[in-house]
Amino acid sequence: MKIKLYSLFIALSVLVVSSCDLNLQDDPNEVTPGTASPNLVLNKIQVDFAGFFNTTGNNGMRLTRVLGQPSNLYEQAYVPVNFNGIWTTGYADILNDIKFLEPLAETAGFKRHLGIARTIKAYVLLTMVDYFDAVPLTEALDPANFNPVVDPGAQVYQAAFAALAQARLDFAAPSVGTPNDFFYANDAAKWLKLINSLELKYHLNRKLVDASGSTSAINALIAANNFIAPGQEFVFRYGTSLTNPDSRHPRFAAYGAGGGDYQSTWYMYHLTEEKGFDDPRARYYFYRQVLVNPTDPDKLRCLSEIAPGHYLAGGFPFCLPGDRGYWGRDHLNAEGIPPDGFDRTVWGIYPAGGRFDNNSGAPVSSPTLGGLGAGIQPIMLPAFVDFMLAEAIQTMDGVSGDPKALTLSGIKKHMDYVRAYSTSTADAAAITTFQPIAAFNTAVTNYLTFVASEWDAAPAGRKMNIIGREYWLSLYGSGNEAYNLYRRTGQPDGMQPGLIANFGDFPRSFFYPNNYLVTNTSASQKASQRLRVFWDTNPEGNAWVY
Repeated sequence: MKIKLYSLFIALSVLVVSSCDLNLQDDPNEVTPGTASPNLVLNKIQVDFAGFFNTTGNNGMRLTRVLGQPSNLYEQAYVPVNFNGIWTTGYADILNDIKFLEPLAETAGFKRHLGIARTIKAYVLLTMVDYFDAVPLTEALDPANFNPVVDPGAQVYQAAFAALAQARLDFAAPSVGTPNDFFYANDAAKWLKLINSLELKYHLNRKLVDASGSTSAINALIAANNFIAPGQEFVFRYGTSLTNPDSRHPRFAAYGAGGGDYQSTWYMYHLTEEKGFDDPRARYYFYRQVLVNPTDPDKLRCLSEIAPGHYLAGGFPFCLPGDRGYWGRDHLNAEGIPPDGFDRTVWGIYPAGGRFDNNSGAPVSSPTLGGLGAGIQPIMLPAFVDFMLAEAIQTMDGVSGDPKALTLSGIKKHMDYVRAYSTSTADAAAITTFQPIAAFNTAVTNYLTFVASEWDAAPAGRKMNIIGREYWLSLYGSGNEAYNLYRRTGQPDGMQPGLIANFGDFPRSFFYPNNYLVTNTSASQKASQRLRVFWDTNPEGNAWVY
């Protein structure tokens, strides 16, 4: 689906702008309830939601070594001003627009619009808590209150769950109007499956603070067995337009411009070296612009350096994983940017719509390569459901099922989806020529056999590590779930540390944004990012995660 952006000016958020007294109905340039189109409002909500997911997930991917982290210390990487955009998009755009939409859609009987908007609302509220813990809610969008107080994270989580319950009723009710549904083409049954999948996420995150309640709820969801399945992936799809507007995946920007994100040495190591063979997804995730390791330290300074002592002691890869041109950066590397934009490894065909790695070894010197930017945001996939269920069964007393079978199912579902999406793009010929489906299927089967043998040989206390590692390897592009998994379970453990020996405190939650603090007299900053969100009762500090 080709997504175009729709511009719509709506009521300003009380959270991020200074107080002023506007009578919107007196301004002919302002959108009012009498002139607004519910379709256009919902379009904007969906597009803003994709941006919200992309920006929040960026933090989660960097913290869990899915992407490189360009700072020496966590305290340098995560400062209040860095979260201004998340706060603005979450409150001033998405939540404020949903509040604006709800009475319009209720009056008109547009129940499908409401169901979509309230499902998005639930996801945004859950994510705001997952990142900040206590956040404004009850006073957040009151136009008469420019200084809203925060509500406890547990209460905001409950409000998110209530929004899912409302959405469930909306999708079950008769509806008029046909929204531009960017996700499920107005298929209410798929939205209901997604709601069940998000409820699983909700209860799994709460397992440490309400073990019995989460166990009961997850067992009920398992018994109903109505989660999203292959072909029902909750993804936002981008287009290929370069202008008016640019509808391409935001991480496709390196194509034609050079540079882009530094891929994580640790993540690439796990996908190419750690098991002794390549993960079948490696060529879909990463595109190598060079096929051999560089030799010029002016382009890659670590070539002339010795690995830090704590890397040598821990057996961590340093500088480059292997010798095949997988060029990224180690965790918490704050070096300057050398002229390596058309050399470093970049995002591949999945999920950014880039190039499949067929050993061409050519630079990404044009924006007309690969999938042309028609990527996706993988927000919730059927594979994720299997991994979450495997975790629940493995870690919670009273949840029944087979965690090994679910882990293997999650792996296969994800690998099959990566291939299916990728061969639906403009880069399909490059993929099928280099790797026919039979070869891909053989690689998947061999991978599953390896992990099954690992599982059988692992002691009971290490099976969660296998679940966590395989889930993590399936979360390329999905940093929110990676960050939650890591804090919830500490898995996969043994992560590559920062380059310097003392790299600061791993954020268990984030500082409040600067734009919230300077415009709200009720706001106060956290003492530390070591403070945990309400559902994270695991041991405090870097002894748990780092």
